[in-house]
Amino acid sequence: MNPQLKYSSLWLTLGGLLIALIWYLSLMPNPPDTGIDNGDKIEHLFAYGLLMSWFSQIYIQWKPRLWLMLGFILMGVLLEVLQGMTGFRTYSYADMAANSSGVFIGLLLSQGSMALLLQRFEQRVIKA
Repeated sequence: MNPQLKYSSLWLTLGGLLIALIWYLSLMPNPPDTGIDNGDKIEHLFAYGLLMSWFSQIYIQWKPRLWLMLGFILMGVLLEVLQGMTGFRTYSYADMAANSSGVFIGLLLSQGSMALLLQRFEQRVIKA
């Protein structure tokens, strides 16, 4: 865990809520429509990128990050399989690719200045 974060339990809870939101949106009968052709791919890319970059700020060591990466990719695949079983959603390889791409982008973003967003938020806004 990131020793610089004073509110790790808060950030983990919010991350858990983000995971729950992705599960809900992935399995709900009528997901929101972006109005853009294949706009859901952008949503998948953004959601999984946010998820990976969020948890990468909390778990800064490489080994946990690799496990998170694997877990989020498997979660995306599992959700697609479950969507195919619902009867009202479809199974999509393109969605799996967008999910996985988002995870990789989130991991890459966690190497730059974005890796410190939660830490900076604590220092400037919460004054931890």
